[in-house]
Amino acid sequence: MKDKCVLVTGATKGIGWAVSQRLADMGCHVVGLARQTHDIDFPGYLYTCDLSNAGETEEMLRVIREKYPVDGIVNNVGSLDHAMLGEIELSQLYNAFDINVRVAVQVTQAFVAAMKARREGRVINVCGHLGLGSSGHTSYGAAKLGLIACTRTWALELASYNITVNAVSPGPVETEAFRAAHPAGSQEEQQLLAGVPMRRFAQPEEIAAAVTFLLGNEAGFITGQVLGVDGGYSVPGHH
Repeated sequence: MKDKCVLVTGATKGIGWAVSQRLADMGCHVVGLARQTHDIDFPGYLYTCDLSNAGETEEMLRVIREKYPVDGIVNNVGSLDHAMLGEIELSQLYNAFDINVRVAVQVTQAFVAAMKARREGRVINVCGHLGLGSSGHTSYGAAKLGLIACTRTWALELASYNITVNAVSPGPVETEAFRAAHPAGSQEEQQLLAGVPMRRFAQPEEIAAAVTFLLGNEAGFITGQVLGVDGGYSVPGHH
């Protein structure tokens, strides 16, 4: 991984931050994209971009493409909302696919030609356990499963170019945003813990470890896979 250049979306918080830190510690050149970049001591090159704006995203990707030889992409940015069937606003549905799928397609397409020309590259899509089915998460779950479909499709299309494409599917991860919605000792926390066989939440660093493994040389024959880092959440029959 040393001296490789990796682009991370949603790079300043949670999993994206942990991935960026770990990559920098391994000697990577990290290029981060995030909406909020003020007063952040980023371990690499940080660019401000509202990824929900496709035009602004395209402009920023062009700047990065001209400046850096991107060897790996971590499509980490996502958005989450909650609505039961019958109350889903179409704008929520569109937004979920826009941030979770369109951004990943747009970012990956910006660099795939150069990766093919060099005959090497890595793409990691960060999905999520809610795609397995979770009450109130139609939009997010459908979008994350859509990203898994992208993962498998791209893996087939790019395999002959020595480019691998994989997904990491975290269980509940103890980030700031997660803690805001699931305070320690709350009923929300207990409900979620009950569904995790290991009875704890993941740390962002544990997700980052899986991501960096799949980006590395040792994972060169792994492609089209979804690696669950979820404490057993996705194992059928544990409930």
